[in-house]
Amino acid sequence: MKRVRDTGRKKKKKRLAPRQIVFSRKWAMPNSNTFDIKPITSLLKKYVGPIKKAGGVIIDPFARNSCWGTLTNDLNESTTAQYHMEATEFLDKLVEEGKTKADIVLLDPPYSPRQISECYKQIGRSVSSTDTQNARLYKKCKDSLDKLLNPDGMAITFGWNSSGFGKTRGFEIVEILLVAHGGAHNDTIVTVEIKKRNH
Repeated sequence: MKRVRDTGRKKKKKRLAPRQIVFSRKWAMPNSNTFDIKPITSLLKKYVGPIKKAGGVIIDPFARNSCWGTLTNDLNESTTAQYHMEATEFLDKLVEEGKTKADIVLLDPPYSPRQISECYKQIGRSVSSTDTQNARLYKKCKDSLDKLLNPDGMAITFGWNSSGFGKTRGFEIVEILLVAHGGAHNDTIVTVEIKKRNH
């Protein structure tokens, strides 16, 4: 009988190949209501539609008049959102209550300090330099949404970059949609990610 020599070495685990990212570029007229831009509406129908139909939980902290979310918030009280709070306060409330776990989170915040300032001015509120720090706002929202999202849940982020929630939070990009608007308009970039682990 042939003896197998034990070298004491552990077999290396095979690393799974990274998921192939779907990338597409479409053209559409700009619209302040992001979710009404045709290619974006199609993407939401593809990912959000089936989950909503199945009774899933979808959080949208900057909803305006959008009805894609099942838990919606917007600072402007003239919108049809269910809550009218600062986005960070709304998300902190959900985290503290500990009752909500989402299947999808939608993050469509103001894209620039100027847009943040305009949101405050529309409702007659003064705005400070701290309020207009969009990087700070994005981080706080992403950290809270991460806590609220189920493992294998989906995050869909809208903006002028494809940073999304990122690998450090345990997310993996599955699709990037770039919507060009022509002229001097910035493209709208949609990043779709899956939460692969809790960090």
